[in-house]
Parts: sequence; C-alpha cells; structure tokens
Amino acid sequence: MQLTSFTDYGLRALIYMASLPEGKMTSITEVTQVYGVSRNHMVKIINQLSHMGFVEAIRGKNGGIRLGKPAADIIVGEVVRALEPLSLVNCSAEFCHITPACRLKTCIKSSDRTVFERARPSYTG
Repeated sequence: MQLTSFTDYGLRALIYMASLPEGKMTSITEVTQVYGVSRNHMVKIINQLSHMGFVEAIRGKNGGIRLGKPAADIIVGEVVRALEPLSLVNCSAEFCHITPACRLKTCIKSSDRTVFERARPSYTG
C-alpha cells in the first residue's frame, strides 16, 4: 500500500505535534517549514484532521494547532483510514454484472482489514 502525500504529511504533522510539550500550540506555518510543504496543502490536511478530532485548531492572536487528544490515543490505522481514499475499485455500486462470480470484493475487504489491524497498535507518541 502506498500512501498519498496528503496522508503522509497528515501523519507527519501529528508526529510533529506529538513531539512538542503536551498542550503546546504550534502553527501551520511552523509545520510547513519543518516539512517543506505548501501552506495551502497543509491547511487542507489540518482542517480534515481537526474535523476528525485528531487536531484542535484555535483561531485568533493566541491560537494555533495542537493534538486534539493524547498522542498515545491516536492510532495510525485510524488516521490513515480517515485520510486515505481507499476505494481501489468501486465495489459498492448497487449493480454489477459480475457480482455472482466475483471474489474480488471479499479479497479487497480482507486485505483492508489486515492492513488496518496491523496498524492498530501503532500510535504517534
């Protein structure tokens, strides 16, 4: 499995925030400078991580970003599942001509479960 740069930088941003003293705020600009990523790209990543509760984003003069929960509670597999567009084939369509003879859907679901189960014990902290 190859991760998109969106997911890669999302994980890196979480790791960076986990490396800071607990509760310390940082900025999107700081994270982009550390990893050499465009600010616009990182804004989209942080926005999605924030909506999912992995990041807390606070606006204003004293605002910034920080982890939305303790690093030990952030499971890499959950972050990847939340950020990664994993539909390799559209097996969720209502109608498919080969459904009665197709074993691909079961195989893909099984491999997805395996990947995420192996990533479950991993965390950013």
